[in-house]
Amino acid sequence: MSSPAAAAPRAKPPIPATVWVLGVVSLAMDISSEMVQTLLPIYLVTELAASALAIGFIEGLAVAIAMVTRLFSGLISDWTGKRKPLAVLGYGLGALSKPMIPLASSLGWIVAAKALDRVGKGIRGAPRDALIADTVPAEIRGAAFGLRKSLDTVGGFVGPLVAIGLMLATSGDILTVFWIATLPAFLAVALLIFGIREPAQPPGKAKDRPRLTEAGRLNPGTWAVIAAACVFTMARFSEAFLLLKSQEVGLAAAWVPITMVVMHVVYGLAAYPVGRLSDRTGRMAPLAVSLVLLLAADLVLAQAGSLPAFFAGIVLWGLHMGFSQGILATLIADAAPARLKATAFGVFNLMTGLTVLVGNVAAGWLWQAHGSSATFLAGAGLSVVALAAFLLLGGTRRPA
Repeated sequence: MSSPAAAAPRAKPPIPATVWVLGVVSLAMDISSEMVQTLLPIYLVTELAASALAIGFIEGLAVAIAMVTRLFSGLISDWTGKRKPLAVLGYGLGALSKPMIPLASSLGWIVAAKALDRVGKGIRGAPRDALIADTVPAEIRGAAFGLRKSLDTVGGFVGPLVAIGLMLATSGDILTVFWIATLPAFLAVALLIFGIREPAQPPGKAKDRPRLTEAGRLNPGTWAVIAAACVFTMARFSEAFLLLKSQEVGLAAAWVPITMVVMHVVYGLAAYPVGRLSDRTGRMAPLAVSLVLLLAADLVLAQAGSLPAFFAGIVLWGLHMGFSQGILATLIADAAPARLKATAFGVFNLMTGLTVLVGNVAAGWLWQAHGSSATFLAGAGLSVVALAAFLLLGGTRRPA
């Protein structure tokens, strides 16, 4: 007969320190990125006379340039068995791109800076996520990926708040804000270098290195998750269009970053509890809810002509992000073979990047040709298609 103590459920292990450090690294880099990105669309329009189509093209091109980088970063990480060096390189390139923005004298230099930033993002994403998968037990993966996303989104709302304060303090000097944004980026790189220790490789792993051709031979479960993620990405375009919409409804340039503050606060508050919930109940329900939230956000934003309506749409958008982004990464960690974790994240980033490229260019064209309502209504229509396709795919399941 078993004792009461033996019958008690086993306590879940704590989230490893590596996840916390990676989360703080993401937080610092995101503070820097959001200080730039929340003001960049306005800077492009007011100072460099860029159109909505040009902004959509720049956003999409930056993603396209990073696509191959994302795939090969995952392959190299699995082949070498090393995650940290590639993560440091990726975050380092992101930091180097930051001073290029205030130094840029033309749209071409902005494109180059965005490309370098996205190449860095592409390099670091797969090995960073694989490092989390390597160090976290399967039973708390949802919580771990949700925690990193939540810490990342803290940077997502602190950055715009700092940008607002600096814009008010400098009488709207956007270039000064861009220069100050370089500081947290380089701090993130230093923290990664000195705060993370790579876990030891299991015995025999060096002899089991994946080959390039294996990138196309991931298991069916991983491909199903990637297909579901592409369906999601098809329905969601860049947040740059949220910033353009904020000016349309009457926000002054100095207050435009408050859009990302609201979105990231909601996103950050949702991501961790949703991740924990998915560890208990499975991944399907949160992802389905996220598409319903995206549909509602697009419909509200398409009709928004006032600040209250606009911010209602932003809250719904943030909830959509909180219910989906950490869960999609967790699903890749659940489904991919252990020897191909980083490769799977690389393929995942490549395929969703292709979808983002098409979506951003289409969103920019619709905005320029037919106005902002057309862009958001198209997003709403794609959300319906995505929800139906996602339910048919059935690729999301409880963690193994």
